[in-house]
Amino acid sequence: MSWLDRLKTGLSRSSTKLADNLAGLASGTAPLDEERLDAIEEALITADLGPAVAARIRDKLAGPRFARGIDEAGLKAAVSEDIADILAPYMKPLAVTAFPRPHVILVVGVNGVGKTTTIAKLARRLTEQDYSVMLAAGDTFRAAAIAQLQIWADRVGVPLVSGEQGADAAGLTYQALEKAQAAGTDVLIIDTAGRLQNKAGLMDELAKIRRVLQKRSPASPHDTLLVLDATTGQNALSQIEVFKDVARVTGLVITKLDGSARGGVIVAAAERFHLPIHAIGIGEGMDDLRPFDARDFARAITGEAS
Repeated sequence: MSWLDRLKTGLSRSSTKLADNLAGLASGTAPLDEERLDAIEEALITADLGPAVAARIRDKLAGPRFARGIDEAGLKAAVSEDIADILAPYMKPLAVTAFPRPHVILVVGVNGVGKTTTIAKLARRLTEQDYSVMLAAGDTFRAAAIAQLQIWADRVGVPLVSGEQGADAAGLTYQALEKAQAAGTDVLIIDTAGRLQNKAGLMDELAKIRRVLQKRSPASPHDTLLVLDATTGQNALSQIEVFKDVARVTGLVITKLDGSARGGVIVAAAERFHLPIHAIGIGEGMDDLRPFDARDFARAITGEAS
């Protein structure tokens, strides 16, 4: 399957819901009246695009462009175009720019969203681009997180700096940066704990990590990526709300765009928080993380014909 076909399959829950709710709301000859526009707006909200995005698209559909009517295929195409326009400003591939090296990437997110596998996939993509990569197991709270990251580091073929469970995360991060600088490594990717049960503790730990990094590299971290699980729907918005302030998030990576994904939330997140979307992940394979493409995503979530 092509990447677009896989993306369409991954977003099938959202696209099917949206298509079902839009069905019968367009006529090739009749203009879109207030009742139909209201129904279209409701369909967009139901598909997790959020009230602000739904209202924005409704307003465009109410314009003179469709005064003479629109058929169902045309409605899908119009909605797809509007979604792509909303997302296009936030389509930003991750770039390695820091000099002197390393370019430091701090990866944050709640437990269970796929942080560890995302780090591995990101490391794989960077090594394929001929960057040298080092990983740091900064989630010292969970022994399983350290062990899992070691497995992935071995698979990708990159070094991992880790410590014992319960070790000071900031101290380990500092050691990792020292080693990356000494080795001339291009990119250092740091995993972090994601327990929101103690927000104050998480805030303190992330702030300490930033401070110790900046002692050796004042501009670091150069990117702080928040990993979100697309199956959680609107809950992803509350996670952005917490982490954008606690961790100073600079960009998003969306994972688990499989058949159960509620992908509309990506559009809602872009409209509300104005954060770059660097990449999306569909499956568990090492090649299943790709740079985000607004047009492909819009076509997949609306079920627009290729």
